[in-house]
Amino acid sequence: MALKHILLGILVTAIWGANFSVIRLGLADVDPFALACARFAMSAFPLILLVPRPSTRLRYVAGYGALFGGGLWGLVNLGIHAGVPAGLASLLLQLSAFFTIVLASLVLGERIGRQQWIGMAMAGTGLAIILFSSDAAGSALGMVLILLAAFAWAVCNVIVKQARPADMFAFLVWACGFATLALVVLTLCAKGLAPFTSLATSLGPKSLFSIAFQAWVTTLFGYWVWNSLMKTYPVSQVAPLSLLVPVAGLLTSHLVYGETIGGAKLLAALCILSGIAIMFFGARLGAWFQRGRSATQR
Repeated sequence: MALKHILLGILVTAIWGANFSVIRLGLADVDPFALACARFAMSAFPLILLVPRPSTRLRYVAGYGALFGGGLWGLVNLGIHAGVPAGLASLLLQLSAFFTIVLASLVLGERIGRQQWIGMAMAGTGLAIILFSSDAAGSALGMVLILLAAFAWAVCNVIVKQARPADMFAFLVWACGFATLALVVLTLCAKGLAPFTSLATSLGPKSLFSIAFQAWVTTLFGYWVWNSLMKTYPVSQVAPLSLLVPVAGLLTSHLVYGETIGGAKLLAALCILSGIAIMFFGARLGAWFQRGRSATQR
């Protein structure tokens, strides 16, 4: 994977980590279901009227959009609504990296190398440390919903890899239209019209900024870059970058809200960063070490 693309992937995960603080800003005034619907509606409109329909088969666009909106973020909202704290939800969601790699191996036949297994084990240890050092409990049903959301994200990644859209931006914009429809249906089923009727009166400068950031920066820019990387490189090289999201989220929460980062979370961040370094640079470091060892033996 080219260094510039690794850096782009890191930038996107930093944005996604910061996005949870931005969501928190919006949730101070807006219902979580209405916030998600507004996010995807602003991602799709008015661009969907200006951007030609992608040449990708409609079933891929509609399937990705429905899973992206209803399957991923809809289930996340339902999980939080069922009692899972937002921070815990963001951690559980990163299990999508492991789901994606396994799915790509089963569906696309991509090989998982030894360094990927070692790196995933290291990063997974860090994720587990954050998860079990948290004092926030969540309902069993809610956590199952978040795990299903993580699996939906993994399926979305595989759809992109399988479809290989020629125009990724158009694909994303049109998919956000289907995502909006899926979220509207889920919102009506879960809470009725109340979130929509209260939206007009609850919008303010902070919530408008939150929706705009989520729509244009997190969704359109972030997933445009992410899906382009998924299309270009093996899934096992891209998906692990999402494990940086909780690290970026912890740092952003500390900077914006003054939340304390304890020793356990610092250790977890070190494990995650080390695991990702092994997955991306393990082969190069191994070759460098081997050359150095051979030079000293001469």
